[in-house]
Order: sequence, then structure tokens, then C-alpha cells
Amino acid sequence: MKLIGEKGVKRILMLTAFSAISALLLIALFILNEGLPFIFKYGVKDFLFSSDWNPHLGKYGIYPMIVASLWVTFGALVIGAPLGVAGAFFLTEYVPKSIMRIIKPTIELLAAIPSVVYGFIGVMVLAPLIRNNFGGPGLSLLAASIILGIMILPTVISISIDSIMAVPQSYREGSLALGATTWQTIHMVTVKASKSGIIASIILGMGRAIGETMAVIMVAGNSVNIPHSPLDSVRTLTANIALEMSYATGLHRQALFATGVVLFIGIIILNSIASVVLRKRAVKK
Repeated sequence: MKLIGEKGVKRILMLTAFSAISALLLIALFILNEGLPFIFKYGVKDFLFSSDWNPHLGKYGIYPMIVASLWVTFGALVIGAPLGVAGAFFLTEYVPKSIMRIIKPTIELLAAIPSVVYGFIGVMVLAPLIRNNFGGPGLSLLAASIILGIMILPTVISISIDSIMAVPQSYREGSLALGATTWQTIHMVTVKASKSGIIASIILGMGRAIGETMAVIMVAGNSVNIPHSPLDSVRTLTANIALEMSYATGLHRQALFATGVVLFIGIIILNSIASVVLRKRAVKK
């Protein structure tokens, strides 16, 4: 380090930071360059709100896949967000610190499991269970929501734990000293003090659910239709890109890039919301 000097280290770090930003900008420019011309050529309304997806006939409406993506994401949040937040509060408020230090890294290891493993479990275990007990094909919106709900748990739990642990211990001690129970302290003090961080964890979990591909391809059924029941097979935006990009050419290929633009913008909006929430939390502190 002495040979490089402080200015040299600063330049190296700056170069590293700018290389990451440059890579993101290049990806964004590539996707936008490939997808935006098609959207303006085909028509924003026809592309986003038409229900006809038939590339062989020149029809590229992605509305059913937008609806499917939203429903699958919503279902994942209904399952994963309450479990994740409840698990975070249990680990921080009720479990001894020594045990929590073991359990938290174990939960975070779930994020390292390949999505295809989750999809395989969904196909072999979850889909037959749904088919035999509720009917339908088994590979459905419900199966995709459950699998994604499990997959977002590490994100929700980890960030929620960090947010809860950031609440000063004096807040809890003051509440308990006034005669509140542990649950009343959690409900009236800890939840309110860590609310913005918990919301950010849910938003980031939502971004993970929207962007997931392989597990959804395996368990959602991949039928291009607007779902009328949780037991219906659906196809999400990410699944559509992954399934058809290998053989798409011409306008079909451009339509898939345009689908990527819609996804890209949606995830940027979610991440921006999470950043604003976290920034407000930091300012309040």
C-alpha cells in the first residue's frame, strides 16, 4: 500500500466503482436500444394492454403476462412478507442472542440455493399436493406464489433483523420499565421504530420475486392467459423471455427485449422506492 500511495488506492477504488456503474449503464442502454423502438413502432397501448400473444401471427400483447407477474408477486408477498417479518421479530426479541447468531446465517443460506432446486421441489412435491387436494393442473399461480414466497424469505428476514436490531435498546427498556409486556413493547415501540426498514425489506423481496425466472418456469404452467383462479396456469414476463428467446428472430426478438424493458423499468421503480424509504429512515435517526 505504501508503494501505491493514498492517491493510487483512491484511484483504484474509484475505477472499481465506476466500472460497476458503467456495466449497469451498458446493460440498460443495450436493453433500451433493443426494446424501445419496438414499443414505439408496435404501439404502447397495443403492447401493454393487448391480450394476444402470438408471434407467428405478428401479435405481441403482453397484458396477460403483466397480470400474471403481478398476481404471482402479490401471492409471494402475502406468503413471504408476514412469515419473514414475524420470523425476524421472533429471532430478535425472543430467541437468545447466541442461538440467533447461528439461525440467522442459516436462513441467509437459503438465498444461496439455486432457484432450479426450488423449482424441482415445487414440481415434485408442491404441484402434486395442489393437484390432489384442490384440483387443477398443479402447476399454477398458487404453486409459483408459494415457491417465490419461500425464496424471498432470506431477503425479508435478513434486512428486517438488521432494522430491528438498529432500534436503540433504551427504547425497549423504557417501555418495559413503564409496565408494558414484551409483546406490547414490540407492537407499540419496536415495530414503529423499525417500520421503514421492514417496508424496504418487503419492497426488495418484491423485486426478487418479480425478477425470478427458472423456478417460475418450472411451477407456473406457462399458459398465456389471464388467471381467474389461483389454480390456473400462468406465464410471467420473465418466463416468457427465457422460454422464447432461444428461437426468436426479427420482431419476435425485439418484442422480448421490449418485455425486458418493462421489467427493467418496474424493478428500477421498486428499488428507487426502497432507497427513498431507507434514506428517510436514516434522516430520522
